[in-house]
Amino acid sequence: MQKIRKGDTVIVTTGRDAGKRGEVLSVLEGKLVVGGINQVKRNVKPNPMKNEAGGIVTKEAAISAANVAIYNSSTQKADKVAIKAVDGRQTRVFKSTGKPV
Repeated sequence: MQKIRKGDTVIVTTGRDAGKRGEVLSVLEGKLVVGGINQVKRNVKPNPMKNEAGGIVTKEAAISAANVAIYNSSTQKADKVAIKAVDGRQTRVFKSTGKPV
């Protein structure tokens, strides 16, 4: 079971975007794509077959999962996640409060 999943709100702990929050758009192998975080500019060629214009496009790049922490809205801080078995099912809980994610 993964500790950070698609749709979770995370906060960046290190790097140029430290302190920013965003929602996880996709989970890759050890990396995450977070909305509004780690934005890069790419030069894109026009594709007339798909009706796409060329130019400079800003998009989110992947960020290492080690550089983000899940955001706990009740404490307004970054938090760690533990996996506990409740009624025979595994659930994710915050380590500081013990409440489910």
